[in-house]
Amino acid sequence: MGLLAREVIGVIDTEGDCVEWTFPAEPDAVRAARSLVRGRLHGWGLDSVGDLAALLVSELVTNALRHATGPIGVRLVRSSADGVLRVEVSDSLPEPPRERVAGPDDEGGRGLQLVASATRRWGTRPGEAGKTVWFELAMPE
Repeated sequence: MGLLAREVIGVIDTEGDCVEWTFPAEPDAVRAARSLVRGRLHGWGLDSVGDLAALLVSELVTNALRHATGPIGVRLVRSSADGVLRVEVSDSLPEPPRERVAGPDDEGGRGLQLVASATRRWGTRPGEAGKTVWFELAMPE
């Protein structure tokens, strides 16, 4: 049974412009996060950035699963005033991720390069217990 069929650890929805999910550190978290992000963006009328946002969330949630333990948070914040969608992925590992150059035969190491090249801005910030990796996408006008 997949994670979508079970309950996500937590969902916080405030005032319609922000949603946050917490997933257990299980492989199904990637698929569940991708699906929930696409669904919320569809509900907000942001289908045009849905595939890209879901792809980048998949990369960051996968990184969290590989390198951290404990729950993984995903948060979407829509700012119509700025025309920006901010996406955040949080985990329990305090060390920030490092971009690296992947060789042609490497199976990993391209996720942060993808985030950096496909987004308006991205970065990391420390949290109370871990860190958050965030990125911003321009919303269609």
